[in-house]
Amino acid sequence: MKIIKEKLENNPFLIAVHRGSSMGNIIENTTPAFHAAIQSNADILEIDIIRSTDGKFYLFHDGNEKRLLGQNRNIKTMDSNEIDSLYYRNNIGHVVNFKVEKLEDVLTTFKGDILINLDRSWEYWETLLPFLDQFHMEEQILLKSPVNKSYLDLLDIHPVKFAYIPIIKKLEEIEIVTAYKHINLVGMEIIAEDKESPLFQDETIQMIKEEELLIWINAIRLDDEHVLFAEFDDDTSIIKGPEYGWKKLLEKRADMIQTDWPCLLNNYREKLKLT
Repeated sequence: MKIIKEKLENNPFLIAVHRGSSMGNIIENTTPAFHAAIQSNADILEIDIIRSTDGKFYLFHDGNEKRLLGQNRNIKTMDSNEIDSLYYRNNIGHVVNFKVEKLEDVLTTFKGDILINLDRSWEYWETLLPFLDQFHMEEQILLKSPVNKSYLDLLDIHPVKFAYIPIIKKLEEIEIVTAYKHINLVGMEIIAEDKESPLFQDETIQMIKEEELLIWINAIRLDDEHVLFAEFDDDTSIIKGPEYGWKKLLEKRADMIQTDWPCLLNNYREKLKLT
């Protein structure tokens, strides 16, 4: 992708912002959160997708309905009229005058040179991929998914070749993905629970690099149970120092780091440019 290449020419790595930058009255997975992320020097906006029962695409990470919408139902069981009637709760639980946004509105708003990672969208690709075609944003859109034959087959046959980054959790998944010849494979997201994981090893990373693929590593800390890359994460980087977290990801040759703290990660990136 031309945009990725140009950004990496000017930066040692790219910053992907998890659900945008949300705080106070600005809600995750919304246009204001993405504007905040861009102002924090994000290169990639990570966006979660759901589809209503009548086929409309919205930005939301299901499972967060109670916290963000005051609802006990999964949003994926609602039609568009129901979703359009809901109002968000802000960071302190107060109802705000802001609703769940449609994907088409957000794509139109951010058409340009910011990269957009559509996450959790894979179960909809049969209808989502043709929907995305109309926006002519294949230079901006990054698709991710677990390694699953049904998802890979859809990408393989779709005529518009959106950039793709598989979520690699097992060593054998690398071979499965690279066997496809008509997928626009640009990189791999590697998940390593600890330092003993095969995906943490330098030889594995070298193998991926030899395929001329980029490395995406998560610094986000979802909770105390889910470890995405051997605990070299945002929490460690902020509490102990970047040399104990983000620096370790760069030593593992990360080209893209996903974070909840883009401003702090960018401060670290700017310091690296001076050395």
